[in-house]
Amino acid sequence: MYQERGILVSMQILLILRFCTCMDTITLIQPVKDGDILVSNGETFALGFFSPANSTNRYVGIWYNKISEQTIVWVANRDRPISNSTGILSVDHTGNLVLQEIDQSFVFWSTNVSGVVNDSFTAQLLDSGNLVLFQGLNKEVYSWQSFDHPSNTYLQGMKLGLEKKTGLNRMITSWKSSGNPGVGDYSYKLELVGSTQMFLFKGMTRYWRAGSWNGLGWSGVPCMTKGNIFIANYINNDDEVTIAYHMHNPSMLSRVVATESGTLERLTWHESDRKWVEFWSYPNDQCDVYNHCGPFGFCDPNASVTFECDCLPGYEPQSPQDWYIRDGSKGCKRKVGIHMCEVGDGFVELARVKIPDTSSAHVNMSLDLKACKELCLRNCTCKGYASADISKGAEGGGCIMWHRYMNDTRTFLDGGQSLYMRLDAAELGTLSVLLLSKLNFHFEQTICLFLSPFTFLKNTIILF
Repeated sequence: MYQERGILVSMQILLILRFCTCMDTITLIQPVKDGDILVSNGETFALGFFSPANSTNRYVGIWYNKISEQTIVWVANRDRPISNSTGILSVDHTGNLVLQEIDQSFVFWSTNVSGVVNDSFTAQLLDSGNLVLFQGLNKEVYSWQSFDHPSNTYLQGMKLGLEKKTGLNRMITSWKSSGNPGVGDYSYKLELVGSTQMFLFKGMTRYWRAGSWNGLGWSGVPCMTKGNIFIANYINNDDEVTIAYHMHNPSMLSRVVATESGTLERLTWHESDRKWVEFWSYPNDQCDVYNHCGPFGFCDPNASVTFECDCLPGYEPQSPQDWYIRDGSKGCKRKVGIHMCEVGDGFVELARVKIPDTSSAHVNMSLDLKACKELCLRNCTCKGYASADISKGAEGGGCIMWHRYMNDTRTFLDGGQSLYMRLDAAELGTLSVLLLSKLNFHFEQTICLFLSPFTFLKNTIILF
């Protein structure tokens, strides 16, 4: 009798264990139907069918499991909703996840990967929020994962960027609206033209530039460089160019979202207030909008009472009439009378700036800042330079030089880095005299002032 009870208890434990391990897994014989919910092993994320706000359409999505506000982080059938509750997500004999109605009359979504036909394919929802399709019992071999095909949300541990061998370029794209998770107008992605940068696009148009990687963070996101809640991991090698992040506190729920209104937001969950709180958001002023002040323009949001646009040192407005009515879109041109590439050329340093777009810049990671300056000075077409890696300190690591247009430059109150603009001897002399007359400094070879390049109020200028 006791033996029979022991056998019965053992069978019950086995059944319970089997049920628990299957709560986060889809198999050939265990699909997810509308109304079912898959929960990750650590109970952080859930997968199931949902309807967005003000919609009766049904989608398969992943959301945070333990918070009161349903927050969707991934959607399978973004542009092919199901109009009723007969949907079923299953693994088929070809090794694909397939979303269809129960009568199997139409496929709304599929992973569409090729594999060996067998009965051992499984899909598991991990506690990172990643849905992974495994080939057989080996959990180190997978044929597909949702982290390679993000929706509008960038999660901890997810990579954005390019896998060079496969050509896969991961990006996040906004929803069409709060009630429609279809692919919207805005996308946040890596561009490899020139020096690698991150952009927020509106359609095919650059809308906001996060900038190039400067060793500490993206050059246009100064809050990445200190007091941050996460660690960024940037990789640029023969296999990939990617960026991922991990939270200092792994239990903190944080996400980056490309919104349908055209912003990129980092949000963290505050359990005490039971709501998402914004950590940062871009673009957040007119100077964040891509190339707001045009070629060779310089944007200072703190000068908005007068006009936020000015010209980089050595340049003047392309159209004074447009400048007068506060339209800086045409940018600036070389000042009349400036003669470059002659004896006496030098540089003026603009501190705390977002360096210009590096799409057409020349990058040499083997040079330090001193060698970068010397190389720029020897090339008559070089208009300015900056350090490619400011984490190396004052000496810098790597060299960025601009020979053509310098677009999308702005100032920050804090953060940013130094940009060195080339000027002829006469212009350097004019700036020196102007600064001396204003502040009565003794001029020898170098002047270091906490001034803005044109209003002489905010940023550092160093003439040398």
